[in-house]
Amino acid sequence: MVNDPVSDMLIRIVNAQKAGKSTVLFSYSKFRHEIAKVLERAGYLASLDKKGRKIKKNLEVTLNPTDSPKAINNIKLFSKPSRRLYVKYSQIRPYRISGGLVLISTSKGVMTDKEASTAKLGGQLIAGIW
Repeated sequence: MVNDPVSDMLIRIVNAQKAGKSTVLFSYSKFRHEIAKVLERAGYLASLDKKGRKIKKNLEVTLNPTDSPKAINNIKLFSKPSRRLYVKYSQIRPYRISGGLVLISTSKGVMTDKEASTAKLGGQLIAGIW
């Protein structure tokens, strides 16, 4: 049993990217689907597809090629189940790795750091991706 399904999903994506896999499959949840949609919108994922019905739903993510400039090389998990990190919109700073982004769970859904600061929304820091 996984204690933190969101970090498990992100780590599976990074490991599959490093191993040269083209797709990753994991169980579906609305929150994971929102995170995957943000990563797809930012160009870090090629596509995503919800498969199955009722309680047997899965989320299949197609990764970018490893040599792509938008391939996910690494992640930094900020929030954990035992320690959640929250920021106000005025405290949101661009991620220090050039071309990277920060995922933030706001009251309007999951957003990147740029989208959240433009909308003037703070929230829970999820992870930094580059």
